Amino acid sequence: MYDNRWVKLGLADVQAPNGERWEYHVVHLARIAIALIVNERDEVLMLWRYRFPTDQWGYELLGGLVEDGEEPAVTAAREAAEESGWRPVGEPEHLISFEPLPGQVTAPTEVYLWRRAEHVGEPTDTEEVGRVEWVPLARVPELAARQQLLGAGALVPLLYYVASRGQDQGGQSG
Repeated sequence: MYDNRWVKLGLADVQAPNGERWEYHVVHLARIAIALIVNERDEVLMLWRYRFPTDQWGYELLGGLVEDGEEPAVTAAREAAEESGWRPVGEPEHLISFEPLPGQVTAPTEVYLWRRAEHVGEPTDTEEVGRVEWVPLARVPELAARQQLLGAGALVPLLYYVASRGQDQGGQSG
């Protein structure tokens, strides 16, 4: 129905287990790689920016579309440097993979964790304009409650990371 580099709209013929059939619209987005960069002060590198589709200001993690032939971790590191002026240092840890809205949208998302970054200059990606900030991880629950973490690309990795740290440090869940 519609197809370009960023988005593809498809129409599927779906048959339910009871035999009923219907047409189903599916949006296919490109593969996404995200960098979660945490420093020694327990702060996460984020971009405070405006998003037109939701008419909302908030924080996002750094990342973008995986280029053809590029490894997702390489994409995440490249996008972090372009968007923030900070380059992740060392080998990344694959943190989590997820699909943010599987009922209607495919958007395979890979998140990589770095525990160090070096400042290499000003951001070079002029399309990703915002304020670069090191935000204390302790603020993640508050920012989530205030809807200041924009989208699943920020919420899922940050909440997963904070929760898994609690488990790693002997925390109890449930």
